[in-house]
Amino acid sequence: MKTFIVPHDFSPVADLALQHAVTTASTMEAKIYVLHVVPKQKDIAAAQKELKKHLVKYEGNTEVEPYVRVGSIFEDIGEFAAEHYAELIFMGTHGTRGWQHVTGSYALKVVTSSKVPFIIVQKGELQPTGYDDIVVPLDLEKESKQKLTIVADLAMYFKSRVHVITTEETDEFLRHKTEANIQFAQKFFSERKIEITVKSVSSSGFDEEVVKHAIETKSDLIAIMNLHKNSLFGTLTSGHEPYIINNEAGISTLIVNPMDSPYGTSVLFS
Repeated sequence: MKTFIVPHDFSPVADLALQHAVTTASTMEAKIYVLHVVPKQKDIAAAQKELKKHLVKYEGNTEVEPYVRVGSIFEDIGEFAAEHYAELIFMGTHGTRGWQHVTGSYALKVVTSSKVPFIIVQKGELQPTGYDDIVVPLDLEKESKQKLTIVADLAMYFKSRVHVITTEETDEFLRHKTEANIQFAQKFFSERKIEITVKSVSSSGFDEEVVKHAIETKSDLIAIMNLHKNSLFGTLTSGHEPYIINNEAGISTLIVNPMDSPYGTSVLFS
């Protein structure tokens, strides 16, 4: 059985993240652990009581199990996910406030604490049909292609449409690399019978163009990598992660931490 984790701070946006997880779990037949982290042992009993109140509406629909533990959200979410072999973590964000007082780019510290992909939820319930449309920015980082497998898994379950967006390159070398990446993505998704569109835009303001394209395609999800570093070939700017996570349209974000192969490159593209 697949396992999902939902960190919960008793807020409305955490309830939204839980709703996204339940909708996804009902399609994938997954179990959900709802985690609340407290600073001291004496806080556990009260937190358990409060957490159960937020789960009542889901009783009997999906296997949802509450869990309270003592620790730090910066460490324990990732550890808890590893202990339970989680495949996805659904986490609500309060935008500039953040989850349990995590603000802006500090949310990335929580994401980076785990190898498990995160779906960051801002606002809006997920429709019963799930993530119908997914925007996938594709830059020239090898690691960025790792997210294609996770996107494909979601798209096959929900019969989603995938909208790849990349940049128009004037440099011949970079243009050939971009074209090769597009061809691979088209082949990758088409072999899995996933509908795909491709759009090229100017590299100037690419972050904004990604969100704009998500709005135009009425997408439910934007899939990005947590590279969180300056890069020679990176199209998204070094601060793109918090920008897209907190995008003004409130579109949920799938954020994937890159994995290294023995060759020092991506798992899929050595």
